[in-house]
Amino acid sequence: MSNLMKFVEEQLIPKANHPKFKAGDTVTVHYKIKEGDKERVQQYQGVVIQRKNAGPTESFTVRKMSNGVGVERVFPVNSPYIDKVELNKVGIVRRARLYYLRDLTGKAARIKEKKQ
Repeated sequence: MSNLMKFVEEQLIPKANHPKFKAGDTVTVHYKIKEGDKERVQQYQGVVIQRKNAGPTESFTVRKMSNGVGVERVFPVNSPYIDKVELNKVGIVRRARLYYLRDLTGKAARIKEKKQ
């Protein structure tokens, strides 16, 4: 019985080989989009404002500014449509959920960057 359980877990939980990132980091998500019979990869760059859940249902939310309008997008970590995730900047924050960024604009919305 335990062999069957291990097999099912391996099938349900794909191994996502993304870099380690947390809230406050700036990432670029390469996301596959299907339009008809064509497939292309779209890049979405922004600040991770939260990581949610664990295991197969884990997801993260990325926020960016597009033409002065804040846009947030939720990505499942184990999605087969995520081509890759690039870690651009490591931010210094003291919270796990950065919802306060929604109210800030301009220079106030910046996040301190970790020196490497």
